[in-house]
This record gives sequence, structure tokens and C-alpha cells, in this order.
Amino acid sequence: MSFPCPCVSAFGVQSVPFLLGLLLLAGAVGCSSGDDGSGDDGSSPDGLRVYVGTGSGDPDEGIYTFRFDATAGTLTQTQDVAPLLNPTYLALGRDGEHLYSVRETTDSATVHAFDVDPGTGALTELNAVPAEGGAPCYVSLDETGRWVFVANYVGGNVAVFPVRDDGGLGPAAQVVQHTGSGADPDRQSGPHVHSVLPDPQNRYVLAADLGTDEIRVYPFDAETGRLDTTDVRPVSTPPGTGPRHLAFHPSGDYVYLVAELNGTVTTYEYDAEEGRMTAVQTLSTVPEDFDGFARSADVHVHPSGRYLYASNRGDANDIVAYRIDEATGRLTEVDRQAASISWPRNFALSPDGEYLLAANRRADSVTIFRVDPDTGALTDTGASVSVPEPTKVEFAGRAGS
Repeated sequence: MSFPCPCVSAFGVQSVPFLLGLLLLAGAVGCSSGDDGSGDDGSSPDGLRVYVGTGSGDPDEGIYTFRFDATAGTLTQTQDVAPLLNPTYLALGRDGEHLYSVRETTDSATVHAFDVDPGTGALTELNAVPAEGGAPCYVSLDETGRWVFVANYVGGNVAVFPVRDDGGLGPAAQVVQHTGSGADPDRQSGPHVHSVLPDPQNRYVLAADLGTDEIRVYPFDAETGRLDTTDVRPVSTPPGTGPRHLAFHPSGDYVYLVAELNGTVTTYEYDAEEGRMTAVQTLSTVPEDFDGFARSADVHVHPSGRYLYASNRGDANDIVAYRIDEATGRLTEVDRQAASISWPRNFALSPDGEYLLAANRRADSVTIFRVDPDTGALTDTGASVSVPEPTKVEFAGRAGS
């Protein structure tokens, strides 16, 4: 017994080629949603997109776009450089469709907004607005993605910018000027805000001021974008500390400070309801017998919440790994990596926590380290890419800071 082909019985023999064509076309259309090599979070079959900011002082240099292959542990440049003078710090928008960058200059400093091509990751500048202070060195976004915060180092202030519907930036909605000084006459003669970021609940914004030896915790209204300057929670640090960067634990219960001038990392318990920080531990980022300047720079918590990493520049030039006590948030040093490290102003952990990418400003390179999931220790993979004076590594799919 023979059974007729459903195509023949329904449309006749002459329709078979036509239907096959339709099926092939439908298959092509059905597969096309992924053939741009990218998901909404910046992932692709070949890896994640990575943006690298630079500080070479060359206006023909700028922001580099790479693809990170987690299987091979390699970076491959995928786009031409987006030209911008000294884009030393970057932050992806919450939707992953826009990128924000400072233009770190003392005079005529600006903040720039870029559109991110969802398929290629290519950057198209949308607009630029005055930074409202000299040497902007840090940019972050609130949890709604509607507000951009900028720390102006020379200006000694925090500026808040609205995000337009198209992802561009409006003029500053608020500028909060810091005042005061610190113990070091060379580095702390006035306020120098070095970083600013919202807490995980989006209720407070923390600003680390290297010049005044304090962290200022501002109540934040996400509807209006206003920082409440009448109810600030100031957190003082010992004279000559030089607060630089902050990182929250994934639980939100702890926040960590890396200090540039005295080379320390401090653990704070964080009260999310009241926006209060209580110091519970301070450790040196350098060995006991170290003689020189640490110039500690950056700090990040591993996605698992089990480890913390801090970088030193100066005479140390290394990245230190700490184990985080789950019950107390306190730190214990577990590893110190100096191989292939040179002035690591910034570094970033891959979203899965398997790799750490270090921006070696004085070696003109980004080096790749594998993270041991059981100990947190770093292993130099031997892989790197050349970038002129890299200062910021930003993984796509890890937006906001």
C-alpha cells in the first residue's frame, strides 16, 4: 500500500517545489534572529562583547570593541575604534543598548552617550554634554537606567544627568559640590570625588572623595533624580586614606572600599534601610614588608560573592584576591598576582566569574587571568591584547558600573 504525500494531496504535484521553497524561506527567517551573533545581553555564540576605555591623550584613539571567547580565553577586536579623547571610564546602559563615557580632561570635560548596534556592538555617538567639572573619572547609572552619575575629580563634585528616551543625555539636572580637604597637602588640598554609584536598592548614592577622606551617602529619589543634600550620611575614614572605589557584595549587606593613598581595603556593614555604613575590618593591600607606594586603584566582588579583588599600581603592581566570610563579610587574603601586571587602573570579572581581565595602563595591554572557582586564585593564561593605555574594561551584559 502507498500513502500519498500530504503536499500532493493538499496542493497537487505541481506545488511541491513551491512548498519546499516556502519551507526553506521560513527556516531562514526562523534562524535569522540569531545570525547577528548577539543576544540582548551582548552574548553571542562566539562570546561576550567587551569595551575598553583608554587614556592615552590621543584624540584619534578612544573606545575599543572586542569579542571575548570564554572557551579559548581570548579577546578579538571586532570594530574600528570609536574616537574620543581620554574615555577613561565607561558604563553600559541598563538595556545594554547604550554606552556612556567620560572625556577626562581638566578643561571642557564632557560626558558622551553612544548607541550600541545590537548585532555588531559598533558604537555611534548620540550626543555629549558638559561634565560640570574637571577630570570626570567615573560614570554609573541608577537601577532604572534613567539617571547617569558622574564623579568629577578636579571639580570635586557629583553631577546627575537625565537619560533621554533615545538613550542620549540631557544637561545636568543637579551638581553637588563637595568641600573640605585632607591630611596630604599634595593630594588632598581640596575635594576630589573619585567614584559615585547607587546602592543595590537604588535608595542611596555613595560618593567616595579622595580629597576629603570621606564617603558621602546621599538619599536618592529615582523619580526626580535628586540627591538629598540635606540628609547626607557622611562616613569618615582615617586621615590620609584617600577613598577611591567602592563595590557592593551581591547580598547588599556589605560594601568594600579601596583606598589609594594608604593602600587599604575596608569592609563595611551596610544598612540598606538607613543608608548607614559601619567599618568592621581594614586590611593592607600590600605585604607587611612592602616598601613604597601602593597607589591602590580598583575593587570588585566576584559574582559568586565568595571573593574580592583589589588592584595596586605604584611600586606594587599586582592584584590581590581575598576570600569573603559568608557570615561576616570579612576578608582573608588568598592570592597575590603580579605576573603580566603593570599599573592596573581597572579590571573586570567576566559575568560567569571564570575570568579576570586587567587593564594595564603602562604596558598598553589587557591581560587575561583564569579564576580558580574553589580558591579565588588567579592564573595568568598568557593571553593578552594590545590597547594604548587601557583604563576601563566593561563587559556587555554587566551593565551600570
